[in-house]
Amino acid sequence: MSSQDTSKPYLRIPPWLKVKIPCNKTYSATHDLVQDLNLHTVCQSAKCPNMFECFSEHTATFLIMGDTCTRTCAFCNIESGTLASLDPTEPNRVAEASKRLALKHVVVTSVTRDDLEDGGAAHFAATIRAIRTQQPDSTIEVLIPDFKGDEDALNEVIAASPDIINHNVETPPVHYAEIRPQADYQQSLELLKRVNQAGCVAKSGLMVGLGETDDEVRGVIDDLAAINCDIVTIGQYMRPSMKHPAVERYVHPDVFEEYAQYGKSKGIPHVFSAPLVRSSYNAALFAETCKKRNPSQ
Repeated sequence: MSSQDTSKPYLRIPPWLKVKIPCNKTYSATHDLVQDLNLHTVCQSAKCPNMFECFSEHTATFLIMGDTCTRTCAFCNIESGTLASLDPTEPNRVAEASKRLALKHVVVTSVTRDDLEDGGAAHFAATIRAIRTQQPDSTIEVLIPDFKGDEDALNEVIAASPDIINHNVETPPVHYAEIRPQADYQQSLELLKRVNQAGCVAKSGLMVGLGETDDEVRGVIDDLAAINCDIVTIGQYMRPSMKHPAVERYVHPDVFEEYAQYGKSKGIPHVFSAPLVRSSYNAALFAETCKKRNPSQ
C-alpha cells in the first residue's frame, strides 16, 4: 500500500465523516490549559477529528514521554526522530491538568519508547499514582505500548492499579508488515490476555479502511473475544496527510453496527463501533465497567 499510488480513484469523504468544528470558550480554555502546563495531547499530535468536540467538553487524552516515537506505524501522525529525556515533573503536571479540568475519567497514552529499558512503564505508573493523589475519585485509563513483550514492565503498570488498560491491535495481522511493522499481533494479544488475567479491564481497538476485509475484521474480533477483552473500539482510518497510506474504503455506519453486533454475539461486553470512534473517544462511558470490575473504586 503506497501513499503515492495514483492508479486508484480518489475517494471522496462521505457525509457521515464530515465534522462540524465548534468555536467556543471551553475549547479555548482546554487548549490554553494544556499549553500552560506544557503538556502534549494525542488529540493534537495525531490530528484527531474529534479534538474540537472533546476540548469543548473539557476532555483530552494526555500524551506522555514526549511527542516523538521510536516506531514508524504507517497510519500514525506522530513523528519519529530525536527523543526527549523523560521529565520527572510530567506525572504531576498531568495530574494537575486533570484536577483543573475536573475530569471524572482520565485517559493517558504515550509515544512508544523502545529506547527505554522498561519502555516507559515506570513513568506510566508514576503518572497513575500522581492522578490518584490529586483526583482520588476519578477513574483512570491508560493506553499503553506493547513494551516489546516485557512482562515485568506490564506488571509495573498493572501494580499502579489503573481502572482500564488499553492496548490497540490496530489492524488484522495480515497487514502488520505494511501498517505496523515493528509490532507483533500475537504479542499484543498476549499483553491483553495478561491484563485480563490480572483482574484489570482490558480494552483494545482497530481501524478499518486500510485494506482489510470484513472477514478479517471479524477475525480480529474473534481473537479479542477469545482472550476475554472487555471493551473493543472500531473506527474509520482517516489519512492524516499525503505522506500516509491512502484510505482504501470508507465503511458505512451500518457495517460498523454489524461489527458491534458481531462482537457482542461473541461475548465481548462492550463494542463501540462507528466511523468517528477513536480509542479514547467517549472513554468515560466505560467508567461504569471499571466500577463493576473494581467494586472498591
